[in-house]
Amino acid sequence: MKRRNFVQLAGLGAGAMMMPSLLMGNNIPTEALLEPGMDVLIKKQMADVALNTAKSLGASYADARIGRYLNQFVRTREDKVQGVVNTESFGIGVRVIANGTWGFASTNDVTPDGIKKATEQAVAIAKANSKFQTEPVILAPVPAFGEVSWKTPIKKDFKEVPVSEKVDLLLTANAAAQANGANFVNSALFMVNEQKYFASTDGSYVDQDIHRIWPTFGVTAVGGGKFKTRQAMSAPMGMGYEYLDGLDSEKLEGPEGLRLYRNSYDMAEDATLAAKQAKQMLTAKSVDAGKYDLVLEPNHLGLTIHESVGHPTELDRVLGYEANYAGTSFATLDKWKSKSFKYGSDIVNIVADKTQPNSLGAVGWDDEGVKTKKWDIIRNGILVNYQAIRDQVKIIDQNESQGCCYAQSWNDVQFQRMPNVSLEAGKEPYSINDMIKDVEKGIYIAGRGSYSIDQQRYNFQFGGTMYFEIKDGKIAGMLNDVAYQSNTQEFWNSCAKICDKNDYRLFGSFFDGKGQPSQVSAVSHGSSTSRFNDINVINTGRSV
Repeated sequence: MKRRNFVQLAGLGAGAMMMPSLLMGNNIPTEALLEPGMDVLIKKQMADVALNTAKSLGASYADARIGRYLNQFVRTREDKVQGVVNTESFGIGVRVIANGTWGFASTNDVTPDGIKKATEQAVAIAKANSKFQTEPVILAPVPAFGEVSWKTPIKKDFKEVPVSEKVDLLLTANAAAQANGANFVNSALFMVNEQKYFASTDGSYVDQDIHRIWPTFGVTAVGGGKFKTRQAMSAPMGMGYEYLDGLDSEKLEGPEGLRLYRNSYDMAEDATLAAKQAKQMLTAKSVDAGKYDLVLEPNHLGLTIHESVGHPTELDRVLGYEANYAGTSFATLDKWKSKSFKYGSDIVNIVADKTQPNSLGAVGWDDEGVKTKKWDIIRNGILVNYQAIRDQVKIIDQNESQGCCYAQSWNDVQFQRMPNVSLEAGKEPYSINDMIKDVEKGIYIAGRGSYSIDQQRYNFQFGGTMYFEIKDGKIAGMLNDVAYQSNTQEFWNSCAKICDKNDYRLFGSFFDGKGQPSQVSAVSHGSSTSRFNDINVINTGRSV
């Protein structure tokens, strides 16, 4: 990748698109996106080749995943199209248990001979590994679902929308930003369709059609010898192209005229406001370090939830199995066993949910044939559960997988991945404006920024996109150079108020990384605007 292209992508907050999940596969013409995939009856026949071969070689369990992964990425800068990329990846991954040990192999030769060879390799790997495994793999039971299917409930398939319409959308947003004072603007559309088929010796044959979309931009204003960039206030969503055409238009008013979007997104409107706000940032005052009450909107809070709750409650991190990629977890088993560990204040209720409508993580079944569900992780501030899959739940005295096993492609082995992890809305009527009125000295933070967190997901620092000072119950203007520092337990125990369900929105990421070799997955985090009292704020623009 050329340096110029890298800088442009990083400017969108999308350097992660170099991840294999988006660019994997072969480049294809746009019209090839609409070609039908393998018929479901043939998928079943191909999967049975794997299952029958595995059993004939002595495997006690086997599953097969046939995947067709379609991606489209459209990128623009100012009045020019920078690129349109379409990719397709197709193949099968076979996972087995033989001699009590896992084995995995994959191939893009989705024929009886190709699948048989891959399955033989998976069984051979399992038997070789079994010489070194001291305890056999034990899977939690799962029902046989037979032949079932699930599809993201979209209204408009991105593959059927002409590229010219997508380009017009981006260039219109760019022009709106420039007309309102932006010096530079980049914009992009990421669109994903996963066509996944799962079969196992437990008796399930699951066909799924999953859609995701992410519009984004970066608007930069220059003046006074400096520059400021305002990123898009969009969220990646598990929806079709209707997210962008206003079929389910729902907008919420935010402080200082900031538009807040839910289940639809007006890109040109947001770009217009972004240009104006980027110019305001050029002259906004620098924050005075100290203690503040923080009012955090969902587009910002989602990332804090992701890092300080989502990752530390992954059971493999808790157990130390996952350490090389971003560390382990402070939320150890003794804290869960005590049934009294105060992860947060009494109003903090955090749930995991793989069924949440419009979320990136929504599917009907996970990648080991478990029907997805919703469960508590933190209830009334107490740590009550983790995220675990079939070969893990016995460790936490449970006999049912939570349905959060995932692989980024047919070519990767599935393992425990983060489901949607969300903060429940407040139960009493309470709006953003109500919350601001109740703050004497505070900062309203919108959007995501830089962050860091330690290897046990405990001590952290987070920034945002925009910051508004709150004085005596009113917005007093923009701020610059804001970041807050805390530790996970202290931060969540400072949660004093949460807006009601009318403010509930989703934040998301296409690129949640984990594992070695690394894989990415898509995940959403929902919340309403929330207040955290007496949090330490530092000034990131001044030397100490």
